Amino acid sequence: MKTIFFTAIYLLCCFSLFAQETYISPVNEDNEPVEQGKFEPTWESLSQYEVPEWFRNAKFGIWAHWGPQCQPERGDWYARGMYDEGSDYYKWHVEHYGHPSEVGFKDVIHDWKAENWNPEKLVALYKRAGAQYFFAMANHHDNLDLWDSKYQEWNSVRVGPKKDIMTGWAKAAKKYQLPFGISVHASHAWTFYETAQGADTTGQYKGVSYDGKLTKADGKGTWWEGLDPQELYAQNHEMSKGWGWEWQKGVITPPSKEYCQNFYNRTMDLINKYNPDLIYFDDTALPLYPVSDAGLKLAAHYYNHNMATHNGKLEAVLFGKILTDEQKKCMVWDVERGAPDKGQDLAWQTCTCIGDWHYSRWRYDDDAYKSAVTVIRTLVDIVSKNGNLLLNIPVRGDGSIDSREVAVLEGIAAWMEVNKESIFDTRPWIVFGEGPSVEEVNPMKEQGFNEGKVQMTAKDIRFNQKGDILYATILGVPSETINIKSLALANCDLKIKKIEMLGSDEKLKWNQNSESLVIEKSKTIPNDIAVVFKIFIE
Repeated sequence: MKTIFFTAIYLLCCFSLFAQETYISPVNEDNEPVEQGKFEPTWESLSQYEVPEWFRNAKFGIWAHWGPQCQPERGDWYARGMYDEGSDYYKWHVEHYGHPSEVGFKDVIHDWKAENWNPEKLVALYKRAGAQYFFAMANHHDNLDLWDSKYQEWNSVRVGPKKDIMTGWAKAAKKYQLPFGISVHASHAWTFYETAQGADTTGQYKGVSYDGKLTKADGKGTWWEGLDPQELYAQNHEMSKGWGWEWQKGVITPPSKEYCQNFYNRTMDLINKYNPDLIYFDDTALPLYPVSDAGLKLAAHYYNHNMATHNGKLEAVLFGKILTDEQKKCMVWDVERGAPDKGQDLAWQTCTCIGDWHYSRWRYDDDAYKSAVTVIRTLVDIVSKNGNLLLNIPVRGDGSIDSREVAVLEGIAAWMEVNKESIFDTRPWIVFGEGPSVEEVNPMKEQGFNEGKVQMTAKDIRFNQKGDILYATILGVPSETINIKSLALANCDLKIKKIEMLGSDEKLKWNQNSESLVIEKSKTIPNDIAVVFKIFIE
């Protein structure tokens, strides 16, 4: 019986491993072939990936997470929430646009004109604030492509602003010599828009279907005549059993072969057209994995395509979420709105935002953005743990950013002007930091979401290194003598030659003893965000 039992367990394990690589919807390459080269569309082959040094040096990027969901200025996931009967989104939509059976998200897209968008002006400001790379959103879960897409008629050149958004951002990034990143989120439209299949359960419109099931034939005489709403909403399928982000969890109605193929073709077109330096997939591991091989093929193509355009050297950076340890060798791990509480051996990135991902007017009205203080201290903590920070500055529907956002960027720029040497081109030290926050356990939930749960103060210190320079950054304004225990003679064998404080000419008094490095309180404090000590070592 034991033999039979263990044989059954072995076969079950083998079947599970095999099933992970058995695709419901394998995509074909007839129209968009995968470029041949070093990488094959398998995890084993992708594990040859090495993070380029330029990205490890860059540390800080800025993101324009901008699309038609910014037009209502109501924050995140408007295109889903407006079909949720009784929600704040729904109520606002009915009041300002009309009932979603008559005026759906397609009509919000039509309302979006981006009339004040000046990509060069914005990217110039982002660079002055210290950004070393720039990201633009190519599409969101709302499924509108923001370029002249070959495979999606619902794109920003044909509808809405009737502008090639991606080309405008790409040209601005090139002008200011910033590596150009593209974020892709559209793989989730299948489930994201399922609320659009519904109808009110009470009131005047009880039982009247929302516009999520409209067809091309329904458009006769409308502004969208000739377009098929199903290419946008993708709702010609049964409702899922519940909401889920990961395809393999079993609650989602499996995406059709046509849906997976269309996503693959669109994304291949995007890669080939813009040859981006970075690609962010808003997906667990890779898009549509493991129900389709689209994501694996896209990754292999992207790496090979990048090498072909960089004289055989791989300079590309690809991001995925909720990665296994093995998958972290294949791409860069992205953590959303959070960070690991320990240093990491492999390069990684935090993506976060000063407000909502999509522009929210109440954030401005209530002065509720993250401050420059919070952004800089977050950046210092992340860099000490071998990470980069990608920061979204929400863009209004009209293409501008507001005065409070400009103030945050100006605050970041002022700190960077003096202290940027302690961030860029650095590497982690033997310990990432010390202080009360280091002792607190701060686990992440799913893809992250643990930011702001640990308070960082002037008693917290973060370290990083550049050659024979060690930077010790105080996450606040020191009000007393500083004791750095990690630099005690008993804890390290570093011989210190001198210490300076960035932004100050004051000669510091310090002493290294067996218990700590003691730096006496200085007479002047150069900034009220994070004070950096530059420690020269032999």
